[in-house]
Amino acid sequence: MKKFTIKNMLAVVLMGGMITMGIGAGTADAATKNANPYGLVYQNAIVKNERGKVNIKPVEYKVEGIKVAANLYLPADYDEKSDKTYPAVTVAHPNGGCKEQVAGLYAQKLAELGYIAIAADARYQGASGGEPRLRDYPSNRIEDISGMADYLVKLPKVDKSRIGSLGICGGGGYTLAAAQTDKRIKAVATLSMFNSGRVRRNGFLDADIKGIPARLQKAAEARNKELNGEIVYEGFLPPNSTDEQLRAKMAELPENTLYRDGIEYYGLTHRHPNATGSYTTESFIKLMAFDTEDRMDLINQPLLMIAGEKADTLYMTNDAFKKAKGTNNKELYLIEGASHIRTYWVPEYVDKAVKKLGEFFKKNL
Repeated sequence: MKKFTIKNMLAVVLMGGMITMGIGAGTADAATKNANPYGLVYQNAIVKNERGKVNIKPVEYKVEGIKVAANLYLPADYDEKSDKTYPAVTVAHPNGGCKEQVAGLYAQKLAELGYIAIAADARYQGASGGEPRLRDYPSNRIEDISGMADYLVKLPKVDKSRIGSLGICGGGGYTLAAAQTDKRIKAVATLSMFNSGRVRRNGFLDADIKGIPARLQKAAEARNKELNGEIVYEGFLPPNSTDEQLRAKMAELPENTLYRDGIEYYGLTHRHPNATGSYTTESFIKLMAFDTEDRMDLINQPLLMIAGEKADTLYMTNDAFKKAKGTNNKELYLIEGASHIRTYWVPEYVDKAVKKLGEFFKKNL
């Protein structure tokens, strides 16, 4: 693995990446300390399936021949023997995340509202298959969302005319891209949308456009190294760090910012062994040619974009929303006081987002 210094770590932060293939033993591992049988690390997660309550069902299926690991959330009144069918929603996780974190939280909340919801690990990530590990190709992530829709379509209890999609952070950008062409998605929503291609290309806040040639050259060199079995990674979490070191790093960064809150969420409070926060440097070759804004006019479905009013990533939601000219049924909803990652777990912000999502999907599915 590539050795990272503070200097090159800060350079990667500017480009919006993450650098961790595992935090040291001293770091809080929520998945280990929390004895949740499903590995869920969010508040009030399901610990056992009970009749009359939302149930969870781990499932596996294949997309393009590669195994996908997913959790299916079933509403409290779900009954295989009844004639009732249910609307359903796909939930795509953030870059560097996994289905047991915020994607699972929102899938569970949607199931509480009466939807069959599926949260899947992207291929090459989490518990899903694919080599090399942590490859992050936009085409793969987009197909993963259509793959979730494929799985739902095959379920007898799903109303195929009422399938929606929710994407969170990077999963939001990829969900927008999926909805542009996959019209089985009848309503599309995003939370704290992150346009991965734009950030990898231009740097965070478009602050490193001059660095594009250097990043592309770096990606080319990484691809050559992969030919010899050496995988190079990007990221923003310092590897092999203790809790104290992570808190010290947080203290160096401004409050309510993506990278500070990201260290807190992924490194401390909601740590999961399958959420490494990293991606292969070679992925830049594909990422930098992608931009979810390019074809936003193809979205003709109802559209809801939710973001924190204080999020430093808000510019991405605003710009994509403006370009969604193919639908008149669209809404931009800002959560007062919320930053990007705090929409993932702070109860006040989650409740507001879920309420809005409930209204949106009820109206449009």
